[in-house]
Amino acid sequence: MAFTDASLTALRVFREVAERGSFTAAAAALGYTQSAVSRQIASLERAAGAPLVERRHDGVRLTPAGRLVVRRAAAVVDAVDAAARDLAGLPDGHGTVRLGWFASAGAALVPQALEQLRRTHPAIRVTTHEGSTPALVRSLRAGTVDLALIASAPPFRPPDTETPALHVQTLTERSLAVAVPAAHPLAHGDYVDVAELHGRRWIAGSRNEHLMGVWPGLDERPDIAHTARDWLAKLHLVAAGCGITTVPPSIAPVLPPGVRLLPVRGGPSERRRILLARLPHPPSDAVSRLSDVFREVALRLEIEL
Repeated sequence: MAFTDASLTALRVFREVAERGSFTAAAAALGYTQSAVSRQIASLERAAGAPLVERRHDGVRLTPAGRLVVRRAAAVVDAVDAAARDLAGLPDGHGTVRLGWFASAGAALVPQALEQLRRTHPAIRVTTHEGSTPALVRSLRAGTVDLALIASAPPFRPPDTETPALHVQTLTERSLAVAVPAAHPLAHGDYVDVAELHGRRWIAGSRNEHLMGVWPGLDERPDIAHTARDWLAKLHLVAAGCGITTVPPSIAPVLPPGVRLLPVRGGPSERRRILLARLPHPPSDAVSRLSDVFREVALRLEIEL
């Protein structure tokens, strides 16, 4: 079978697998059965004449051939979708930016940037979806997002080891903080000593983000009282006196009443970066303009905080 025989459906399925990192997640996103996804990938591998994915216990990893094919698949699918828009008389996709962002970036940075972009460049359309940093990196590689806000913690390694390297720019770098109820004993000072965090009840993330929300490096098993993925839910649980949680300083603009945000002293410095990432090819004008807006808003928030 020649690769030119590959179906558009198979290319779409393969791009979804590359983005999601597993057959199961891709099947759920597409509304397919897992066996249907497996069949599409198998047909694409037969057409390519090479394995495209390495099946692992924690999902799948693209082979070198798979990384090549996913770039081509993204280009083909995008071209077909653009033709469909033209035929339907919809706006040209060149004025559209597909943005991915990690959860806490939605507290202030993303809304303020989109508000400013609407004022300065109203013709640019932005579509967004939230995801974890690893998922957003896969989305960039798969071509399903054009630009991604991702998070990074020390030792600040590149977001992945694939080639070519992603184009990455640091928007902000600040220390992690702790959110505590305003009536909590820890809230009486201007900072918290790391030793005072021992034995506390924590509000953490959910599923694979279970320890997100617990101060890193504590030499004890944390007492996790509540789990929630949504940052606003975590903060309201803090306000209700249900525990404490770690937050990036970018959350400060949306702190609910009854919550104090405090720096932590002692122990290793826990710095966090917000990065703007994209593929290394020259960006479209719309992507460049949105990137400029993010830099402006990030600087403004840095000054305000």
